[in-house]
Amino acid sequence: MEPIRYAPDEVICNCKQVTLADIDRALHTHANFADVEKEFAEVQKLTACSTGCGGCYDKIMAVISGIISG
Repeated sequence: MEPIRYAPDEVICNCKQVTLADIDRALHTHANFADVEKEFAEVQKLTACSTGCGGCYDKIMAVISGIISG
């Protein structure tokens, strides 16, 4: 199964209006990709994504996994 592709300006977290570009930028504020859960916590701190209803959690985890794995 091929991963879902999002446009850079596509909103991933509707509650906080966080885009794919926001997530990518947050991930690259530090060059150390430890693991997906830790990176999710860092992205969440920087963007507030998935702090509303939480319905975007799986999408954000998939985006982070895709970015980390290249």
